[in-house]
Amino acid sequence: MDFAVPPELQSTLEAMRDFLDTHVIPIEATLLAGAEASSLEPRMQAVRAQAKRAGLWLPQMSKQHGGMGLNLLAHGLVSEVLGRSPLGHYALNCQAPDAGNMEILAEYGSRAQRERFLAPLLAGDARSCFAMTEPDRAGSNPVWLETRARLDGDELVLDGKKWFTTAADGAAFAIVMAVTEPEGAPHKRASMIIVPTDAPGYEFVRNIPIMGDVGRGWASHAELRFTNCRVPAENMLGMPGAGFFIAQARLGPGRIHHCMRWLGICERAFEMMCTRAATRELSPGKMLGERQTIQNWIAESRAEIDAARLSVLHTAWLIDAHGQQASRASVSAIKFHVAKVMRDVLERAIQTHGALGITDDTVLSHFYRHERGAQIYDGPDEVHKSVVAREILKTYGLDPRARAKAREAQTREAQTREVEAPDGAPS
Repeated sequence: MDFAVPPELQSTLEAMRDFLDTHVIPIEATLLAGAEASSLEPRMQAVRAQAKRAGLWLPQMSKQHGGMGLNLLAHGLVSEVLGRSPLGHYALNCQAPDAGNMEILAEYGSRAQRERFLAPLLAGDARSCFAMTEPDRAGSNPVWLETRARLDGDELVLDGKKWFTTAADGAAFAIVMAVTEPEGAPHKRASMIIVPTDAPGYEFVRNIPIMGDVGRGWASHAELRFTNCRVPAENMLGMPGAGFFIAQARLGPGRIHHCMRWLGICERAFEMMCTRAATRELSPGKMLGERQTIQNWIAESRAEIDAARLSVLHTAWLIDAHGQQASRASVSAIKFHVAKVMRDVLERAIQTHGALGITDDTVLSHFYRHERGAQIYDGPDEVHKSVVAREILKTYGLDPRARAKAREAQTREAQTREVEAPDGAPS
């Protein structure tokens, strides 16, 4: 197995790292200081213009759409580099949720939808959001949605609530998951609907504080409400009831992007931990890095990051080579594993920095606040562990899900017999 990065990709990664170090990381302090989006955005737009000129724009998109045309494995390595800064992905226009929205609009959008909604995203002239999670429904059960959309003439009418809708603050439109086929099978009830944020009945309720950080603009998570919200019927993305099919096409690659971004965060935290250990004096002549506990943290972090990276790159290769269905268990495994590695590395880096680590004088506390959710969003760890375990048990002759369904069917049959049996007659 060849672990070498192709020379042309290596030069791209080096260019991106230099771009981050030169143009992006120096303005992180504005974000960490809690500046309003209005003061940070002009500086980011200047950085984004530089990224375009440098040929580093849209690494996740095909050249047909003005992107760099990288495959999933290559883009994973790019995500790791960009993940070193909270501003990295936005600088190159490959931030969530826009990156995923671009991909599904390019794949499933009509010509009119691509012209109206995709083109501004590709140019960096607009932002979008993806509204799926609901406050009154368990996010671990994505087929259980309360938001409804009904057809009324040539319009779709939406009613419901969403929250943790990333980047809704300032977005031009939302892609909303809503039930349109209530009598359909569980995974064929919901559709994706493009809702402009100026549509009648669309309401931006608030940005949700994340451990005290409200967030702004594209670095925010919002609560939304739809009340008799009307959009043209042609704003449905794909066929009615195809919402989950399209979502799965989006989520597999999206989890690769997330995991590699988390590894970029790990590398940044690791670099900071090692620098602190090598330069911080505990007492005259005694350095922090001479303590065995710190040395253990450094060694454990290095081994865990390297192992996690190989797992993610292998999964990206699996998706490229064999498709998402064949890679389902691997995607779930890296999702919960890398999230835990990131949490552990951040914990060690913060502890190594002492009281400084919990302040906003470094980027560590920002990462900790905003990335603790990695073990919850895109499916909580517990759900992904169940997916992996079920796939493994099938190879040993046990299908837990099939057995559970069989038991449910037996229970329903028994209840039907009891209801249908005459009074006093054996059932």
